[in-house]
Amino acid sequence: QVQLVESGGELVQAGGSLRLSCAASGRTFSAYRMGWFRQAPGKEREAVAAISWSGDRTYYADSVKGRFTISRDNAKNTVYLQMNSLKPDDTAVYYCAASQLSEAWGYSYAYDYWGQGTQVTVSS
Repeated sequence: QVQLVESGGELVQAGGSLRLSCAASGRTFSAYRMGWFRQAPGKEREAVAAISWSGDRTYYADSVKGRFTISRDNAKNTVYLQMNSLKPDDTAVYYCAASQLSEAWGYSYAYDYWGQGTQVTVSS
């Protein structure tokens, strides 16, 4: 089992920045690919970014490329999502997730463990 706890979500103005954190406990954190997903009201959950177990490969949704950066610190069992130039469309609950797979980074079914989510609200 892997337990994931997100933090860092809050209300921010458009153009601002936030850094989300996801702390993991349980089984070996460094063995998992980590991902961030988000879900806005009335919309399906969508993939935002993912990072390989070693951190040498990252993946991003087109909507966040150039604005968001995913990173991880395996010594701290933590994955981060730095979000810059935030837009109202980025408003959502953000979830981190852990996967034992190396493919299908953008698909929810590829992830085995999920956090409870943290709310990000971007005002215009």
